[in-house]
Formats: sequence, structure tokens, C-alpha cells
Amino acid sequence: MKYQIEITVPPEKILDGNYLHFKAASKLKLDPNEIAAIIIKRRSIDSRKKPVFKLLLDVFINEKPVAEIREYKYNPVDSKKRVLIIGSGPAGLFAALRLIELGIKPVIIERGKDVQTRRKDLKELQQKHIVNPDSNYCFGEGGAGTYSDGKLYTRSVKRGNVRKVLDLFVMHGASNDILIDAHPHIGSNNLPKVVANIRQTIINNGGDIHFNARVTDFILKPDEIKGVIVNNKDEFLGDAVILATGHSARDIYYLLHKHNIKIEPKPFAMGVRIEHPQQLINEIQYHKYKSRNLPPAAYNLACNVDERGVYTFCMCPGGIIVPSATAPGEIVVNGMSLSRRDSPFANSGLVVSIVRSDWKMFDEDYPFSGLKLQQQLEQLAFRLANNTQSAPAQRVTDFVARKFSQTLPATSYIPGLTSVRLEKELPEFISKRIRRAVKIFNRKMKGYYTDEAILVAAETRTSSPIRIPRDKESLMHIEKRGLFPCGEGAGYAGGIVSAAIDGENCADAVSKYLK
Repeated sequence: MKYQIEITVPPEKILDGNYLHFKAASKLKLDPNEIAAIIIKRRSIDSRKKPVFKLLLDVFINEKPVAEIREYKYNPVDSKKRVLIIGSGPAGLFAALRLIELGIKPVIIERGKDVQTRRKDLKELQQKHIVNPDSNYCFGEGGAGTYSDGKLYTRSVKRGNVRKVLDLFVMHGASNDILIDAHPHIGSNNLPKVVANIRQTIINNGGDIHFNARVTDFILKPDEIKGVIVNNKDEFLGDAVILATGHSARDIYYLLHKHNIKIEPKPFAMGVRIEHPQQLINEIQYHKYKSRNLPPAAYNLACNVDERGVYTFCMCPGGIIVPSATAPGEIVVNGMSLSRRDSPFANSGLVVSIVRSDWKMFDEDYPFSGLKLQQQLEQLAFRLANNTQSAPAQRVTDFVARKFSQTLPATSYIPGLTSVRLEKELPEFISKRIRRAVKIFNRKMKGYYTDEAILVAAETRTSSPIRIPRDKESLMHIEKRGLFPCGEGAGYAGGIVSAAIDGENCADAVSKYLK
């Protein structure tokens, strides 16, 4: 017989199997010897008071559990049908895996480099401030998420099979912990290996992957896409095209517009990264309770200021801030954590919702109005940093007090910081709301507003400022047959898991289209 129960466990007992048996037996009013096995199905932390682990358990009484096998087998494709996938982020990779399941050959075209070679360009960016427009924290195998944390938490549970996505990550080398943690996380040190294994599965089963292959044009008929031109010379033809280029492939938006393929601006968010000592966040969130078994504490904050959302985004406990520019002359910051999350710093995006009235000055650039505003802030940050990647920064308390930071605290950001009066330089519709929000957040997390915290600009790539419209049923572009806008860059996902799900959904839609 199997029971499913929930128990709470103090941090110091979380690794004690005998204690879990005792707690389960007490809850079920049984002799512990009757319990044949316990399987943890879900694990989270409740830190509203003294922190405790909350476990959802399957408890087996006088019987052994049957091994739960969730393997997905792929067979080499022999179909003459081939689908071009532009981009090898999670949307592109999972679209390719699903197409192979459906017996259709995927051909991935990736502007950047493979996941290992890509590291050299990240090092050049970190240490020498050199931006490679095709190989950086956003572009390259695995997409933006590969080297920016590998968070797998999603609210997109109704859009597709979240469990399948997690299973496929485990099948390709991720820890089984992602199947039970409430906020699963692979880590930027482990995700590259997982991505490389996914690539091998695709190649082993008849898929193709082309790196250093930037799409420079489309091959079009009046109402249909037939393929793409790569690097201004190579022609790739396909029976359909899945466009999964990510939120930073601005050249693709301009290429679509050049061919009168409809795109439209959409709301997004911009602001800064906020960084605290991780020990301070632990003390706040865990109420000064200490245990070796507690992970670095996280937080998620949101409020409304002057009818706009202000919220934290992509919080990285035990993480570092990384330079995520995709072109020379701009600064973009993001956050990441390794699997151990052992950095002494905690960082998070701190962003303000951006709406149409904010980009009115760029109305003549429609549909690129929001994108132009995004670029303006990134280029401003670069100029404020004396045309380097040493990002403009300010202590939070000085930001609110509207004064220059004479000194800046230690930071995880390797290219270094430049002390700047951000409250004066950022657009007022962002600056005034962040000033008020940090005080509101301090009421929710006492100690959050402190001179130990710094703001680093600019956090601008929370999501795409452009949407590529598609039909709700066919998932095909509303004007161009055979073109399937997909993932975060098209405006239909917001993170690794939701992008992977959208990739699978687009692959299913392509299969229906080709029948």
C-alpha cells in the first residue's frame, strides 16, 4: 500500500533517513518497521518563521516501490521532410528533440559557437571587455540560459508537459534533484554538459547542427517561407522554419520587418541589478537561524508604484553578476549561479514595467519603439562607464538619498564598477519607482535597504520588446505560411522551461502542418 503525506523537517534532520521514517510513521500512526520505503516527491523550504523543509512523500507500507522509469527513446529519422530551426536555445533544442520523436529531420542553424568554444568569448568579455556579437552570454549553443544560472522554475504548467522537460534534462545529465525541488536549478557549471549531451542525441538520431551560421536573409515566396540564407552565401531549404532566436536577436526583427513580415512592440521591463552580501539575505530570510543544510536564501519581491509593477527578477542566491551585452558600445547585466551557489553575493534584477507611453519619443521608429528605448539605456550605461564594461553602480542608500557614492562595496561583477549617480542618469519613470520600491521591499524584508547593497546598470533583457504574432491554433505566423515564431524571442516564453515547452508545442504544430 502507498500513502502520500506531507511532513515538515528541521534543517538539521533533513539528511537523516531514520528521522524521515519516524516522522512518516508518526503521521500515519504506524510502526516504523512497517514502512518499506520512502520516496521524496517534492521538497521546499518554509521560512516564514523558523525555517523548515516541507517534504511531500510517497510512503510504501509492506511493499517495495516499483521503479518509475521515464525514458524517452529516439530513433534515427528517415523522413524526407526537414525543418529548419533557427537558434539552439531551449526552444530550438527541445523543438529538435520533439521533431525526432515525430520522425522529422531537424536542422539547427546557430549563429554562435558550440557550448565549450563559447567559453573563450565569455572570458574575453569578462576580462578584456571585448564583445563578440555572435558569441556571448546570449548567443551560442544553449542560448542565454546556459551561462546565466539554469533556473528551471516556471509557472507555465498549463502550456505543456513540464515534467517531460525536467526528465529530459535528467536523462542528459542533470541532477535528479530538479525533479523534486520546488525551485529547481541546474547551475551554469553543469548546464553546458547537459546541452552538449542534448546536441549529441540530436546528431545521433539524424539531426544536423550548424554553428557559426548567422541567418542573413529569408528565402520567401509571396505567402510562404522556403528557407534561409546563412552568412550571406549559404542556402538552406526546409519544409518549415521554426524561428527560435531568443530575445536579443535584433537583426532578425529587422530582417522580418524588411520583408514586411508583421512584428509588433510589446511591454517589457527594465531597471538594474541589485546585489547584497549573501549572508545578509540569509539572516533576513532565515531569521538569523543557521544550518549547514540550508541553501543560500532566495527572495521574490513585487509591488506597485504609481500604477506600475516593480519587481525582482531572476534572483541568484550565491551568484554573480555577468556582462551580457550582444554588441559593442552597450552594457547589459544579468545574473548567474553555479550549482553550489557558493558565491558570497546575492543578486537579482530590480525592474520596472515599461509601457507604450515610455517609448513615445521613438514612435517614428515603430515597431522598434520599445527596442530603441532598450538600446538607449544600454548605450547610456556604456558611456557612463567611460566606454568600458565596468558597469555604472551606486549604493542603494545613496540612490535614494540622491548622492554620489564615494566608495562602492565589493562586488561579484568581474569587469568592475564605475561609481555613477544612477538616480540622476536613469529615466525618471524608472528611477523614481525604484527609489520608492526599495523602501517598500525593506518593510517586507527588514535590512534589504542597506548601504551594503549596490545597484548596477543596466538590466534590460528581461524579455523581448518585440512580439512576432502567430495564430493561436496553428502557432504559425499570421501572414507567412511555414514560419513558426517560437520561444522567448517571439514573445511566447519567459525562461528555460517555458521556452522548451514552446519548442515542443511548435514541433507538434509543424508536424500537423506537414501532414
